Amino acid sequence: MKQQLLLVLLAGVLHASAQPPVTFTAEQDHENMMKQLGIKTLRPGPSGDEKAPNHANYDEALANPYPELPDLLTLDNGKKITTADQWWHQRRPEIVEDFEREVYGRVPKNVPKLTWSVRVTDREFIGFTPVIAKQLVGHVDNSSCPSIDVNINMTLVLPANAKGRVPLLMMFSRSALPAPAQPSAEDMEKINAAIKELLLQHHPELQQIFDKYPAYNPVNPLPGPTFGGPRVPGDPPAAQQLIADGWGYLLIDPNSIQADNGAGLTKGIIGLVNKGQPRKPDDWGALRAWAWGAARALDYLEASEPMVDTKHVGIEGVSRYGKAALVTLAFETRFAMGLIGSSGEGGAKLHRRNFGEAVESLTGGEYYWMAGNFLKYGASDAAGGAKTANDIPVDAHSLIALCAPRLCFISYGVPSEGDARWLDQQGSYMATVAAGAAYKLVGAKDIGVSNDYHTEKMPPVNTGLLDGQLAWRQHDGGHTDAPNVKYFIQWADKNIGHSR
Repeated sequence: MKQQLLLVLLAGVLHASAQPPVTFTAEQDHENMMKQLGIKTLRPGPSGDEKAPNHANYDEALANPYPELPDLLTLDNGKKITTADQWWHQRRPEIVEDFEREVYGRVPKNVPKLTWSVRVTDREFIGFTPVIAKQLVGHVDNSSCPSIDVNINMTLVLPANAKGRVPLLMMFSRSALPAPAQPSAEDMEKINAAIKELLLQHHPELQQIFDKYPAYNPVNPLPGPTFGGPRVPGDPPAAQQLIADGWGYLLIDPNSIQADNGAGLTKGIIGLVNKGQPRKPDDWGALRAWAWGAARALDYLEASEPMVDTKHVGIEGVSRYGKAALVTLAFETRFAMGLIGSSGEGGAKLHRRNFGEAVESLTGGEYYWMAGNFLKYGASDAAGGAKTANDIPVDAHSLIALCAPRLCFISYGVPSEGDARWLDQQGSYMATVAAGAAYKLVGAKDIGVSNDYHTEKMPPVNTGLLDGQLAWRQHDGGHTDAPNVKYFIQWADKNIGHSR
């Protein structure tokens, strides 16, 4: 009896000590993190409006106030490394630790398990190619905090007639079936007859309308796949190019993993792990959470999809999802390749560049993408002193270097077509150049130039540097990687030995 009473009392104490989930606005959450870090004032970020008084800098003469990047091949103790073994066992772990502590945050050790279920399996067509499409939901165990429900949505599409295992590109995108199959005309007649019958049972007055319009049907089929018609200018959609080349693809919805806003940090997977409480300074931000979700999708492919060549799965994204794709490739080493589209600050752009988007843009605006500790580098008045981008122990070249020797394709468009100067294409090229030193050290090929980021010139638009495992191409389109998809597929096929 005494033991049972103690257990009841203990359960009551634990229940009473559990704090209810916090509901913060983004402003409140941001303020909470600043208080944790002892930050009184942050420098304001530059404006994207070139007419504003605080507009971003676009003068190359002023773009490199901190011209020296952290040396990829020098340990924290100042010792140079010269071998691949030293990279893997000494330098790379230092870089990972710096990124986890200061920039993107740590994935907690106690993340609950996730269970995938297939909701729909459909036989469809993409172009002329038959495919098998599945919609899946990954439910995260929320028994520790039932008020927070996390269900990850994704769609898997594979060529139906593949003769063997196929490579696959995972894309951060809304989860949707490509061309849902529709009932036959005969079946549609039965469905409409049943619907009319049900309607008349509750609304007999509708009989007059049905008599007046005898050909009317309440439900009409969606348009099916089109095999003819005029050719739309430009390349086919990415999904069609992948399937036609014998690849599969997977769409994973990042917002079903973690909301793309600061108010969502006490919800989603980050909030679930923290039981609805605010983050600590080195907790993960949304970019790392999205990468975690992509890794769980790869778990599913490895366990349940024998038609997928899981040794050759890539990750893709554009803009904020380009940042997430690069973070995924850097940290989740089972991914074999990445197509990183127009990723800007927090992605392939150098933090130390004073050009367009800046560190202060993220410490004040999209802070929730990053670890709380990242706010320190935008502080002008703080307990730890004022810090700038030059105090960050790593930079974008370090992130790209973590991908070595795996395939990493850095993609940008041109400002005249909408891939804004704000993204700093030049600064991203400099990061790619500098990252090549790590690729070379581990026996891979970089973009084929020296690693002197001070002097190497960005190649002309539509000139691909695609001869190595690290690649660069700036296309003549806008804020998209679509014009580079065909080049990515050709480049990846060559590197992984895939043919249709």
